[in-house]
This record gives sequence, C-alpha cells and structure tokens, in this order.
Amino acid sequence: MTLTLSLYAAAMKAFHAIAPNLLWHRAARNKEDPARLNERLGIPGHPRPDGPLVWVHGVSVGESLSALPVINQLLTENPDFYVLITTATTTSAEILSQRLPERAVHQYAPLDTPQAVTKFLDHWRPDLAVFIESDLWPNLLTALDRRGVRRLLVSARITAKTHAGWQNIRRLMQLLLKGFALILPQDTGSDQRLRDMVGDDAEQMGPLANLKTIGTLLPDDEKKREALEAQFAGRTVILAASTHPTEEVYIATALEEILRQTGALLIVAPRHPVRAEAIRLDLEALGFRVAQRSKLDMPAEATHIYLADTLGELGVFFRLADMVIMAGSFSEKIGGHNPLEAARLGKAVITGPDLYNWDAVYDQMFDAGAAFKVSGRQELGFLAQGLIDNPAALLDAHRIAQALAQREAGTLETVMAHLKPFLPGSGPTDEAADAA
Repeated sequence: MTLTLSLYAAAMKAFHAIAPNLLWHRAARNKEDPARLNERLGIPGHPRPDGPLVWVHGVSVGESLSALPVINQLLTENPDFYVLITTATTTSAEILSQRLPERAVHQYAPLDTPQAVTKFLDHWRPDLAVFIESDLWPNLLTALDRRGVRRLLVSARITAKTHAGWQNIRRLMQLLLKGFALILPQDTGSDQRLRDMVGDDAEQMGPLANLKTIGTLLPDDEKKREALEAQFAGRTVILAASTHPTEEVYIATALEEILRQTGALLIVAPRHPVRAEAIRLDLEALGFRVAQRSKLDMPAEATHIYLADTLGELGVFFRLADMVIMAGSFSEKIGGHNPLEAARLGKAVITGPDLYNWDAVYDQMFDAGAAFKVSGRQELGFLAQGLIDNPAALLDAHRIAQALAQREAGTLETVMAHLKPFLPGSGPTDEAADAA
C-alpha cells in the first residue's frame, strides 16, 4: 500500500462519521434517494441471490445503459448467473428499474469509506467485478484485491484531463490500474493514456470496445406513439433530447421563428424530469405555450412546446421526431449524450459544440453525414430551417445514421469473447490472461 493510499483510507474512514448527514443534505436537493440512503453506506437493500454473482458498476445513466446488452447476453448464456449493477444517480436507478432483466438487481454504489465498502462486499460477495468507463475508487478496488475478486475495466474512457490529473498521484493510479485483469479501452486516446500508465506491453490491455456503440433499440409503446402521432398530425416535430439547465430556453429561442411561423412542435425531453416545473415557467415567461406530459396535457394546435417530463419514453419520442437535437452539448461540462440511440431508430442528429464524451462516435457520424454540428443559437435556427426546407437531405441523413449504427453490431461479440475467460467457473487464471 502506498503512503497516498494509506492517507486516503484514513481520511475516508473519518469521513464516514459525517457521511449520513451529507447524504441527507443531498437527498433534500434531489441528488440522493431518501428511501435508499443506507445503500450508499454499504447496507444492502436486497438479499444476495444464491449462485454466481457478477457485479457491474457504472456511475450514471449513460454508463449503466451501455452495459445492458452485455448484462442481457451474460444472463441469457449463463442461466445460473445473477448480476448486481450499481450506479450513483437517482435518474439511473429509475431508468434501470424499468429496463433490468430478471436475475439482475440494482443498488446504489457504496461510498468509498472503508466501513461502507466492507459492508457492501461482505454482503454481496461478487465473483467478478466489471467497471464501466472510469469511476474508480481506491478503497473499493483494493478491497476487491484483498478478497481475491478479479476486476475488469470495460469501455474504459480516460480523457486527457483525467490522465493529466493522475500524474499527481501516478504511483497510486498505476497500482490501481495494474490490478485490473482486463482493460478494454473505448477509443484510441484512452488506449494510449492507459498504456502510458500500465506499460505498452501490459498483458491486460485488450482491443478497443466502446459499449455505448452496442446499445439496443430504445423501447417503443405503440399505443402511446399512435395516440401522439394522431395529435401531432401535419406538424413538423422537432425533439430536443436529454436537455440540461439553460438548454431548454437556448434551443426554444433558437427555433422561435420556426415554432411561431411554421406550426412546428418542439418536444423537450429533459434529462432530469424533476426540473420540469422550472422549465415550464422559464418557457412560458418567454411567451411559449407549453403542454406538460406528466400533467396529462395534450398539445393543441396552438401549443409551441410539449414538455416530455417522463422517464422511459424517449424511444417513443425519437420515433415520432422529424428532426432530433441531442442536448447536453449546448451547456458546459456535460459533454453531449449518446447520438447512437437516435441513429439506431433511423434519426440523424444535430448537436452543439460541447460533445467531448462522444468525440469518437461523433467523428464517424460527421464524416458519414449522419450528424450536424452547430456552434451557436443562430446557427441552430438556420440549420433547422434549412432541413425543413430540404426534407430529402434530412431523410438521406436519417438513412446514413441508421446504416452507421448497424455497422457497430460486432462490438458486443468482441466484448463477450474477452469477458468469457473471467466469468465464474470459466477455469484457471492463466486462461484469462492468455485471452487478454
């Protein structure tokens, strides 16, 4: 154990005493589930199932949803297996509650205090731990090592900023990273940064595999979709998907002329529906007429904006949209959202300039003509009007987007092939090492 790690563990052990109060403060701001705070302290909310248990951890919505195809495949191929998936956000918990298959259970990730980690691992006793992207916690990782639980890092995403920060604690991060039995980077930049940390010839480095490119089709609800389609009849439907604070007003004002003069309808689907009341007030203050889905409002002919403040219906709205604007890209520090969710349903996307979380995917889409990038409000309005005036160009982009999404189908097989040697009951460690 390094000195840095010892000091960190001691500090987190002391922090545990005040953690409950801090969690309650976060719950008051809707950042924690007040009914499930114990899970953050390592106290389980479910019994451990009898049988091999694979633990999958991703910090939030994007990471956890990207793991669903792997979880489904894992459970289908191994009928005696169970999966525990942990995340740290309430939105991810709500969405996973609707989409997890049988034999998979969600828990909030424990805080990285030694006390919480010990309680969590004592109860769940995972046979394998799979971390998605980059949410790495020293106490948790070293506790797994002490218990002899193999851990894998899949779809690893290490930004230049993260890599630069690691240089301040390089020895500690090298120790933690070298403990992974397998690392599958999601892009070439992450691959280079990880190799810098673990060594170019590190045996655990595997091929590139971005889980976010292998997501499944978002679910549909035919009855709801047909009812909305009848309500929207004859109108151009523009979807602003997964919006964050300030983006609703930004996008609505960019499209104001279109909404007021052409009769087009803007559907705003916020990433966190808990903000819906504030969003509605902001938009109505600007003179927009707003219908709100959670209040069972139906958009009338005079409605400018339909506020889709529900969870689990994004697949319906993607299918209804003539044009999709992927949000999380017009505000700072979000880095965009998954454009392939739209592409799989045959929709090209418009994005803002802030998309660093999805650079590699967007680069392919821009090159192919399946996505459009705008730098500001005026350009967004200009592009949207141009696509309305040229529907053939928009349909071509939609077709290209769907074809590009289908090209990524082989990634799931690559990931499963590299996971297989590490699964419970798969044989000796050297078999796993050979596969890496």
